[in-house]
Amino acid sequence: MGSENCIDKKHYVLVHGVCHGAWCWYKLRPRLESAGHKVTDFDLAASGINMKKIDDVDTFSQYSEPLLQFLDTMPQNEKVILVGHSLGGINIALAMDIFPEKVGVGVFLSAFVPDTEHKPSYVLEKHSEITPSGEWWDTEFSPCGNKTIIFFTPEILSKKLYQLSPIEDLGLAKTLIRPGSSFIEDLAEQKNFSKEKYGSVPRVYIVCNEDLGIPLNFQRWMIQNAGINDIQEIKNADHMAMLCKPQELCDSLLQIATKYS
Repeated sequence: MGSENCIDKKHYVLVHGVCHGAWCWYKLRPRLESAGHKVTDFDLAASGINMKKIDDVDTFSQYSEPLLQFLDTMPQNEKVILVGHSLGGINIALAMDIFPEKVGVGVFLSAFVPDTEHKPSYVLEKHSEITPSGEWWDTEFSPCGNKTIIFFTPEILSKKLYQLSPIEDLGLAKTLIRPGSSFIEDLAEQKNFSKEKYGSVPRVYIVCNEDLGIPLNFQRWMIQNAGINDIQEIKNADHMAMLCKPQELCDSLLQIATKYS
């Protein structure tokens, strides 16, 4: 019997953050695959090479459609390991709320993690409250219908998100990021995620201790607020752990898969 048949094969689904795309997982994906696992990553609406424009995406559910459609077409007897980065934490929470039976564990990688006591927008609003005036001075914000469009300038990318990542990856981001939105206005109108669905799925938080985008103290506040007890940490990782610490992230995800198999 080949060694590949001895591996308890898992299926990881990787969900990127705002303004990014599936491209940001290019270092992590081959590492997980070489360990014998299946990996799915894709572009959310108006992200990466997805053909939609952000102007034409009105709600967070529409933005999440590629993820939700994928889970909808999965066989009922299969479970995935959902990994959400940054704003992708809200995407995977929505998916866990709709398809709890298809998610073995939700992994929040330096991500926004909602609770079940407040609106889905709550942690985004709190992040805005604790962010000093002028902290994101160079980020472009522009109103568009019922949402605010965000675009990270090279200055913000280099100083807030990629400050410890290789310069080649910073250069890649400068080329590939697209305007996006947190859809905070729409999320404020939605129902709380439910304890019976979202709250029933095991959750793990991976802390990145040098993240300047979602600072360490705010990551820890969200963990406590959401009641997450399983916490891992990647040291010397900026906001983009999949780029600056891909092997450490891979090792963490493999450990999580073993624990929740």
